[in-house]
Amino acid sequence: MLVTSKELFKQAQENHYAIPAANFFDLDSARAYTSVANQMNKPLILAFAQAHLEMMSLEEAALVGKYLAKKAAVPVVLHLDHGQDENIIKQAIDLGFTSVMIDASQDSFEENVRRTKAIVDYAHAREVVVEAEIGFVGSGVNYENHDQSDSIYTEVADAVAFVNQTQVDSLAVSIGTAHGFYKGTPKISFERLAELKAALPTPLVLHGGSSSGDANLKRCATEGIAKINIFTDFITAAMKEIEGVKPTDYFELKKLANQAIEQTLSHYYEVFETK
Repeated sequence: MLVTSKELFKQAQENHYAIPAANFFDLDSARAYTSVANQMNKPLILAFAQAHLEMMSLEEAALVGKYLAKKAAVPVVLHLDHGQDENIIKQAIDLGFTSVMIDASQDSFEENVRRTKAIVDYAHAREVVVEAEIGFVGSGVNYENHDQSDSIYTEVADAVAFVNQTQVDSLAVSIGTAHGFYKGTPKISFERLAELKAALPTPLVLHGGSSSGDANLKRCATEGIAKINIFTDFITAAMKEIEGVKPTDYFELKKLANQAIEQTLSHYYEVFETK
């Protein structure tokens, strides 16, 4: 069933677990994620990133996402991830996405507030929820950003002011993770997470979940994070399976990749203690 994340995040907060946000980039990946969610009877954030528009159009993503979500027996949120262009975000809303992210985290605080509030006003009038980011989650080498950048931790006072001024529905915070491939395991500030959770009733989101370590992610899920984004680990698992088995034809290759993606999501459902 196609839903917004509002009630799902409320349940996650109350019961101390996180819901995976799995980025799809074609029909196979979207179908793999929803298949696992159905089999395990778990909710799913089916996310499509603006950065993947070269893989499929927003119209195609909306058609695929809405079809699979409505067909699913479990709650599925169709979410636009890392929307940086207001026109694309509004188009996603108009196409039927039930959740969108406005990522103005590299702008000044004031500009982030202004841009986020404009999207919140547009989305809420259409019963769509909005995620924003305060602080900045850095990146390593990955599909979405080929430059390395450092994380800037989210300041608690800034987060409180940001939520009060924008009325955003969920907030992506920076506590030590990064997008893409890590060199080693990140050091996450659970102290900052505890401070943010204590100061904000708003659901908290963690970006850059891939390769953060199962123990780290389990703590994040049980100590205040309601949604954890995963992308890199899916494509890494698919490539490892392909390289290990060395399929002899294209159909076997696709089957192996899909199976690896499914196994990765199943694993993270357990790590995040999703109910």
